Amino acid sequence: MRDQPSDVPPVAAADPAVAPEPDLAPEPDLAHHGDAEVGVGLIDLAVNVRQAPPPAWLAEPIAATLTDLARYPDPTAARAAVAARHRRPPNEVLLTAGAAEGFVLIAQALRGIRRPVVVHPQFTEPEAALRAAGHTVERVLLDPADGFRLDASRVPADADLVMIGNPTNPTSVLHPAETVAALARPGRVLVVDEAFADTTGGHSGEPESLAERRDLPGLLVVRSLTKTWGLAGLRIGYLLGAPELLSRLAAVQPLWAVSTPALAAAAACATPVAVSAERAIAVDLAADRDHLVARLASIPGVRVAGRPASAFVLVHLPGATRVRAALRDRGWAVRRGDTFPGLGPDWLRLAVRDRNTTDAFVEVLREIMEA
Repeated sequence: MRDQPSDVPPVAAADPAVAPEPDLAPEPDLAHHGDAEVGVGLIDLAVNVRQAPPPAWLAEPIAATLTDLARYPDPTAARAAVAARHRRPPNEVLLTAGAAEGFVLIAQALRGIRRPVVVHPQFTEPEAALRAAGHTVERVLLDPADGFRLDASRVPADADLVMIGNPTNPTSVLHPAETVAALARPGRVLVVDEAFADTTGGHSGEPESLAERRDLPGLLVVRSLTKTWGLAGLRIGYLLGAPELLSRLAAVQPLWAVSTPALAAAAACATPVAVSAERAIAVDLAADRDHLVARLASIPGVRVAGRPASAFVLVHLPGATRVRAALRDRGWAVRRGDTFPGLGPDWLRLAVRDRNTTDAFVEVLREIMEA
């Protein structure tokens, strides 16, 4: 658990392009995550992790490491496998204990940053890690009326650190790769959180990913293996970027930060078999997501934000706080939206599940909305 400093730096909003916090709005709880919504007996639509056991090609290499835990972890093979997947040399890969550790390393290693900007709404850990490291953070808030579309012109030109998710959690918006790439420039570190990139492309791969771009100055791509493969408890992710930048992050990373079982998972998930399976899962996910969106559209007062492209959807509905509590009473856990900067109490995030689960959920939601 990350220590919370008592003197958390304020959120700055000195630039007209950076939205100030409303005077009466409470500061969002950046430490709140979907797992806090889940409880015994509740059907989980709050956590964006695929709920399926690891396939044999993944489970068996992980299990095989359990007889060899006396040795310290060696990341060499896993780093090489991940690098090969993204057509990079191994020194452009830094393995981490989940994507969340990557944000902490960035915040700790780049203490010379003068003007860090986080594009919201997005996963709150990047900003939380920056603030915990003493940075004063500015926010660019994307417009829900515009489908939370990225407007690169709103990012201050002199921002020397910019963080954005693609696809973005919680909005499920997938920004065009070139729009995100246009944020890169000399003297700036551009951090793109692609934790859900493998949910977006289906058989065509990941069309908006920057994971193979080696020409963009200061680019850091953050990836996670915990979502699609149900490995949140194992903690495995990685960063992709220039060697000199990754070496700064590695210098503040604890020794042996990634366990031997997690390294085995990283290597297995980089194989052609894994990539093929991942794309097939993304195809099925898209169909399940379309079904969820269509069913939600049948309920008066429920609006799905933007054009969802990932393993979750963001919905706006009146009285979402009451609805969330009523859903919980009926056995359903959903993710509140008001802890994400740029959203408010009338937003909920829903994980995409199979069609039977969706149909059952929608009927309960309809009854609550009509009550």
